[in-house]
Amino acid sequence: MNSKLLKEKFIELYGEGGDIREYFSPGRVNLIGEHTDYNGGHVFPCALTIGTYGIMRRRTDKVMKFSSANIRSGSVVTVDLSDISYKKKYNWANYPLGIVWAFKEKGIELESGFEMIIWGNIPNGSGLSSSASIEVLMGKMLQDQYSIKSLSMLDLALIGQYSENNFNGCNCGIMDQFAVAMGKKDNAMFLDTSDLSYQYAKISLPDEKIVIINSKVKHSLVDSAYNERREQCAKALEQLQKVVDIKTLGDLDIETFEANKSAISDEIVRKRAKHAVYENQRTIRAVEALKRNDVEQFGKLMNESHISLRDDYEVSCKEIDILVELAWETDGVIGSRITGGGFGGCTVSIVRNDAVDVLKEHVEKEYEKKTGLKPEIYIVDIGDGARRI
Repeated sequence: MNSKLLKEKFIELYGEGGDIREYFSPGRVNLIGEHTDYNGGHVFPCALTIGTYGIMRRRTDKVMKFSSANIRSGSVVTVDLSDISYKKKYNWANYPLGIVWAFKEKGIELESGFEMIIWGNIPNGSGLSSSASIEVLMGKMLQDQYSIKSLSMLDLALIGQYSENNFNGCNCGIMDQFAVAMGKKDNAMFLDTSDLSYQYAKISLPDEKIVIINSKVKHSLVDSAYNERREQCAKALEQLQKVVDIKTLGDLDIETFEANKSAISDEIVRKRAKHAVYENQRTIRAVEALKRNDVEQFGKLMNESHISLRDDYEVSCKEIDILVELAWETDGVIGSRITGGGFGGCTVSIVRNDAVDVLKEHVEKEYEKKTGLKPEIYIVDIGDGARRI
């Protein structure tokens, strides 16, 4: 599928004529800084050149029509503007519908409906933010179609997060939607989630590639322990606030955390807080290393990040750990870690150019032998954020 074929599909479903517009919204990968975004810490994601394509045309009535070319049945989900509510039967369409709902919650009501179709080349459940990509895509389409000039790209990211939290029930942080909305070619984004201040950091890797490996273990954050981790961090923060003057776990440096961690009564909750604090400091150090062109140090911090996510935050799984270990034992792999919310999904690795084929061969052979699953391997480029095309 490509944008030309998607437009043909749109016309086949909805007919010709009118102002048909095309859009693209990327997926994202987080290089380091995992599960820090809802703890007031730093993250370091970048937008990818894979993502979600969308086509939309306004209607004159109050009917909204949603379709996805990724779904074989080709069915159209039809919803009236007078009844915007989450329904399990809407399945994937709850993500774009949630954006219409969030617009309304923010005081922006659509005067008419629309028809739309999407197609994405982000693997579902891979941890590369297919849901955030759809949410920001939908926000961009509505902003453009209905000439809503009051909304910035940052506003669209916040609306996407608000929708996922309150309409689809996943208590995610801001990172995914931010990266998708604010992406910049050949740059990662160093974002302080406590105040949304950010800076672009040029990713110059002439001798290395960013390699993403999909474990083919699907996760659903809504149904996983993701919300439980957030609750555990909130509990840790509440107990720490009795002994230290902080607003978020991201306010703590390592020394202060170590001096006061006994205030957290539950050992598991203490481990969760430890990850949030240490990961935030790792992310700050990793960006500093990249500015010095110290790719080796960046890779070392990626490895430490995975160990923490595996042991302290416990969001990895057997298959992901196998992928990371296969990468670590391959000469020329500078760093490798789980990326995304966890419980499956993908790993991200920084790999020397001459080791990419060696890694691919090693992983394809050994991963299937150990798990019975065939991994998917992507060598990715860093692209721009959501836009009309």
